[in-house]
Amino acid sequence: MDDETIRLITGCAKNVRFRAGDAIARQGEPADEFFLLREGHVALEMPAPQGGAVRLQTVDEGDVVGWSWLVPPYHWHFDLRAVSEVRAFSIDGRCLRRKCDSDPRFGYEMMKHFSVLMADRLEATRLQLLDLYRGPAAASNP
Repeated sequence: MDDETIRLITGCAKNVRFRAGDAIARQGEPADEFFLLREGHVALEMPAPQGGAVRLQTVDEGDVVGWSWLVPPYHWHFDLRAVSEVRAFSIDGRCLRRKCDSDPRFGYEMMKHFSVLMADRLEATRLQLLDLYRGPAAASNP
């Protein structure tokens, strides 16, 4: 990203910290932010029909977590849970949406970056669900 794009993003940022086990976000709650992980690991999970949660993916330092701030109705699509202590930048989604609306070039850059993130998350979910729901017969017949 160019310096101007980074400046626009950091104008909406603050530092946050989570302890291991903390719920960072829950599916269905308002998604008004996303996170750039500086340290630690975050699990992307979804509630399992039989109770508990299914881990879809674990993201690490340098990864971006959250795209729901960009897509109406702005609700989380997954649960986020700190696997270890996490230090991150929280980026205010409402602030960034205003900047996207007022600067179409910037908005397009955000859409390009976050569409890749969405595709990666959906592919990880698809692969995890294939493993989860693959029956014993499928496991013995590759």
